[in-house]
Amino acid sequence: MYKLKNLLLFIFSSLTIFSMNINENLLSNDLSFTHAISMYGDIKYGKKFKHFNYVNPLAPKGGKIKLAERGTFDSLNQFILKGIPAAGLDYIYQSLLKQSLDEPFTAYGLIADKIMISEDMTSVIFLLNPNAKWHDQKPLTAEDVKWTFDTLISKGHPYYKSYFSDIKNAEIVDNTTIKFNFKKSTNRELSLIIGQIKILPKHFWKKNNFNSSGLTIPLGSGPYKILKADPGKMILYKKIKDHWAKDLPVNLGYNNFEYIQYDYYRDSYVMIEALKAGEYDFRHENISKEWATSYEKILRDTESFIKEEIDHELPQGMQAFIFNLRKKIFKDVNLRKALNYAFDFEWTNKVLFYNQYTRTKSYFSNSTLASSEIPKGRELEILKKYKDILPKEIFTKPYEVSVNDGTGNNRKNLRLAQKILKESGYLVKNNRLTNKEGEQIEFEILLVAPAFERIVSPFMSNLNKLGIKSSMRIVDTAQYKNRLDNFDFDMMVMARGQSLSPGNEQKNFWSSISAGIKGSFNWIGIKNIVIDDLIEMVIQAPDRQELIASTKALDRVLLSNHYLIPHWHIKKWRLAYWNKIKRPQYLPKYGLGFPQIWWHNEKN
Repeated sequence: MYKLKNLLLFIFSSLTIFSMNINENLLSNDLSFTHAISMYGDIKYGKKFKHFNYVNPLAPKGGKIKLAERGTFDSLNQFILKGIPAAGLDYIYQSLLKQSLDEPFTAYGLIADKIMISEDMTSVIFLLNPNAKWHDQKPLTAEDVKWTFDTLISKGHPYYKSYFSDIKNAEIVDNTTIKFNFKKSTNRELSLIIGQIKILPKHFWKKNNFNSSGLTIPLGSGPYKILKADPGKMILYKKIKDHWAKDLPVNLGYNNFEYIQYDYYRDSYVMIEALKAGEYDFRHENISKEWATSYEKILRDTESFIKEEIDHELPQGMQAFIFNLRKKIFKDVNLRKALNYAFDFEWTNKVLFYNQYTRTKSYFSNSTLASSEIPKGRELEILKKYKDILPKEIFTKPYEVSVNDGTGNNRKNLRLAQKILKESGYLVKNNRLTNKEGEQIEFEILLVAPAFERIVSPFMSNLNKLGIKSSMRIVDTAQYKNRLDNFDFDMMVMARGQSLSPGNEQKNFWSSISAGIKGSFNWIGIKNIVIDDLIEMVIQAPDRQELIASTKALDRVLLSNHYLIPHWHIKKWRLAYWNKIKRPQYLPKYGLGFPQIWWHNEKN
């Protein structure tokens, strides 16, 4: 559910008073509308652009691509909390706007043919493309857009209510014109984030139960439809013939495969063997050991298999062991800080990862949004407002992660952990660490990927040396999702991506309100008034410089509270695939574009 967001706002022209017959007046003043919006006005492609530069507009159409997913699925409804949705469901839907992958913050019209933002930034109007149709050939109308917004807010996944919380309402102007009114004028990204919304057909869902996580094949307006779905095993998509939007500039060079199929596997290692056996076509490798060792033989045996690393400039966010603050033992920041020293990244990277990774030190790693050193300039000004309630060291010392020499001898760090624990009133009795109340410190680490067992086991060994009893539990996808939705865990692994333009989604990640909403992504359970304020500053940042400063401040406060034990990241895509598929020579700066801008290689 959760998605990367690189869509932001550009203020464009003025907006006059509206009435129900407004469309005629607006169309007479077409200069008030724009074909694209961007936060700070940098729009690369003009009104008459033919296609995005990074696509191959002459890419051959046809063929089938087979992909693999780990786990299972039991639902074709991705918009509610219940159930595990199948992979690829976005293919059957479309949004009002479509972002380009070679600009950081720009989106172009898709379902919305034209866009107009009010001068005071309290509303936006979308003129829908009159050719927009559902797969049953019925027209896509403003009524569908309003119904979608209202339904997602009232019945959809809790994420939507948080994400769109600053949008007051949706107002139908006429059949092809929809207006969104905002609660405040300071949230500059609202016009773009509402442009992300996947539009749903009102007439279809009036006859079907929207709250069902079942396998009724939903109706969409996108370039593909579901041809077959076998729960937990496979789902097959077929391209729509003569799709209404296929010749739009934002779609030329996109959607080249005739069929897209996802097969499901229960084990990552089985998936890799299946790839090498030609059972599917492409893998984005995320297991360092497999990248280093598993593909050498097939590369020797055939020239049809490709293994390549591609540099990228995307923010890497944060992957980490996270603490569930709802658990009593983890409410003590000193305990959380001490446990950081039990994770030996240097040894893990050397022995298990073949030195492929960089240690993560920011919630916004690999970006200009990451805090570093000590605060200064505008970031310092922001933090000084909270000087009386923030830790003093936030102003004098950079955030530190544990550092070791890679030998596996972690004594120095464990001694530092013991020192922190002793000074905080913890004692070791009968080889077990206890708090001031005499309660033993023990917890369970919840996992869904068995590949993580080799990483967690050494960590648990170090915990044991501190007198902490820990256990590891690996569960299936369904149980894992259920436990996360209900915050039923002690510690787990979080992989939280970030965009080049953080905004409303930060509420769902870290705000006090989201901590109490089941199904939210505030798995940690953070309730911190400073973080709440900083989130609002990020959302309401009037320019890029203020956004960077407020995001760095947010990052620094999150880090200073030791809510997690940071892991690692890599600045490359690691791709393994058969040459029956092909990609553009130059991939876009901010995305892989897979499989949308790739195509079937007719020569293989």
